[in-house]
Amino acid sequence: MGQDDQDRRQHTRVYVGLLVRVRYENVEQFVENFATNISAGGIFIQSRKLYPAGTLLKFEIQLKSGQSVLRGRGKVAWAREPSLPGAQPQLPGMGVRFTQLDEDSRRLIRRMIDKKKTEKQFTADESADLEDLDVEIEAPAPERPPTIEIAGDLTSERYESVGQAGLELDVSLDDVQAPAPSGQSAAMASGGSSSRYVIGIDLGTTNSCAAIVRDGHAHVIPSRRGYRTIPSIVAYDDKGRLLVGHPAKNQMELNPKNTIYGSKRLIGRPFDSPALRQIRDRFHYEIVEGPKNQAAVKIVGQVFSLQQVAAFILSEIRDIAREMLGEEVNRAVVTVPAYYNENQRQAVREAGILAGLHIERIVNEPTAAALAFGYNRGLDQRVLVYDLGGGTFDASVLELCENVYEVMATGGDTFLGGVDFDNQLVDYLLQEFCKQVGCVPEMDRSAMQRLRDAAEQAKCALSEKHETIVRLPFFAAVKNTPKDLEVRVSREMLEDLCRPLVERTLRVAAQVMKQAGLRPQQLDNILLVGGQSRMPLVWRLIQEVFGRQPSSGVHPDEAVAIGAALLADSVGRIDSVVLIDVLPLSIGIGLPGGGFLPVLQAGTALPATKSYTISTFKDMQTRIELLIFQGDNERLIHNEYLGTLVIGGIQPGPKGANQIEITFSLDQECLLKINARNRTREKVLDAQLKPLDNEVTIRQKLRIPENEKPGQADAAAEAETAKASAPAQPTGLLGRLFSKKGS
Repeated sequence: MGQDDQDRRQHTRVYVGLLVRVRYENVEQFVENFATNISAGGIFIQSRKLYPAGTLLKFEIQLKSGQSVLRGRGKVAWAREPSLPGAQPQLPGMGVRFTQLDEDSRRLIRRMIDKKKTEKQFTADESADLEDLDVEIEAPAPERPPTIEIAGDLTSERYESVGQAGLELDVSLDDVQAPAPSGQSAAMASGGSSSRYVIGIDLGTTNSCAAIVRDGHAHVIPSRRGYRTIPSIVAYDDKGRLLVGHPAKNQMELNPKNTIYGSKRLIGRPFDSPALRQIRDRFHYEIVEGPKNQAAVKIVGQVFSLQQVAAFILSEIRDIAREMLGEEVNRAVVTVPAYYNENQRQAVREAGILAGLHIERIVNEPTAAALAFGYNRGLDQRVLVYDLGGGTFDASVLELCENVYEVMATGGDTFLGGVDFDNQLVDYLLQEFCKQVGCVPEMDRSAMQRLRDAAEQAKCALSEKHETIVRLPFFAAVKNTPKDLEVRVSREMLEDLCRPLVERTLRVAAQVMKQAGLRPQQLDNILLVGGQSRMPLVWRLIQEVFGRQPSSGVHPDEAVAIGAALLADSVGRIDSVVLIDVLPLSIGIGLPGGGFLPVLQAGTALPATKSYTISTFKDMQTRIELLIFQGDNERLIHNEYLGTLVIGGIQPGPKGANQIEITFSLDQECLLKINARNRTREKVLDAQLKPLDNEVTIRQKLRIPENEKPGQADAAAEAETAKASAPAQPTGLLGRLFSKKGS
């Protein structure tokens, strides 16, 4: 083995050997009593000795006689401490998701699942829920609990070296109740029936794509017109009809003010957020303040939330899938950029509800692409996923081990994508046109939309050939005379214009590699995803920086949707896919004066939990408010406001008399939950995260200096972001020629 290979494998995977002995005499007793702890996806083991989420296990379950009944590998999905006094009782233990089982174990598990559905008479709701180990399982302990023995922690790769440490823990394993409805049962609980199929949806900035697994193979769901992607565009025409996809795109030139595009960049963001402030005046349509200080859009005199806009697109995809399959579809796995924050992820879930879809899971786009690449291929690789889509850029390093996909590091830019490459060319074409006619003509929105469409077509053409001509008859009037635009464009010229944008993506990728602790030679593969990744300049610069040719093993437009469909198909099955992601941006608390205290650091493996304690700071205090933010700047004004945590029900007392423990929990989808308890009185408190504040009240509550503005700490970085983040209006000559005032 060469030195590079040795370096690349310096982070050896370590398995904990777990020997579980149950005190049942035979297999029949085991099946009879243990079935409620088993699902198709994993096993619940009650124990006071807990391993943290993400721990790799090599496990074996033995009967009292020593006979092995279950054997395989898994990963701890979650671990739960015993319940607090006064709280609802819950059993301490671990949910372990299967990653590998031998054939005898598979057969026994199927037998136990069948038993649950018959003798226990589980409803469809309950059995569906129990198959997802991310749910909470609660039950009172029986009067005479059995015991198990866990034989030590082992670091050896060989399971046979498990010793007989003889650690005995009293546990309750019987009569575990099914949890409240989720997943499949959510659709049933709302009065409808749960669909047989779960579709995978890549909800994109420019185009969306959907896929389904049938007969063991993933298939892209074509649009009504036979295209394999659907434009992420929504419009109302002059007759008040809603248009989605290709019909909406076809009328953009004539109706730009009532056509919504690029909304993925806006969803889930406060109207007064620093990120939105940079771009909200650069769209054709009007961006306004909606309910709860969220950004919304106004077209045809009506205000629509960004969740509604996304729901229109999801509804169109759902209808197309229903027509293709000939049956109801109301379940989906939906992808989002890895760099989406908590509010944006929650907004996508809300969009699914509005579209009549139960979102089984939200998964990051690079992770879905890696899944499309490695699913059932038995790979043991480290890969970099470079995802350059229409409006966002993500880079993630993942470790693939069979069907376990573990994210080592992630990063991105939600304001960098293909539209920014288009804008560079639009600016150049305008400059050339002005040189030809000798002046700066007046142009309306329709003319500009024609130019953007032509620039996008030319950019795509230059990925295949070295030169093209952009022609737009009667583009603009000069002294009341219509003038044609005709400009010859070369690939070399386009690459000169776009090189700074590609270099920005490579800086993000380099930072992600640094976070993962890897050098380029330690990668096994580089996957290029997203339509803009087709650009020859992208391939060439990646090869120069990383010293290797990117893989062509995934389709840049379809890989994310296919990965989502494969994940959807694997849910609830034995040996289902295991995804272990990381927190992309730190989550923390705003401090007086404008500082930011991270509680959960970026790069933390998911799911994750962290607690900290504060004291009441005034006499007779019964309520505490904390402002929660997400980002990686030490000054909170540069980070995203998530909400205000309101903690009530505190027992009045002198200052400092009550110690309040606040627990931040992130699930595997990076969705946040916050709980609080009074440690002094061992009492669970009411804690709610509410969107109560805006920029003005945040400044007032935390006494932030008025002269401190978003981006002030790094003006150069803000200028670069603003330049490349305008999907509807590039900077340069276009920025001077065309503004909303002229609409």
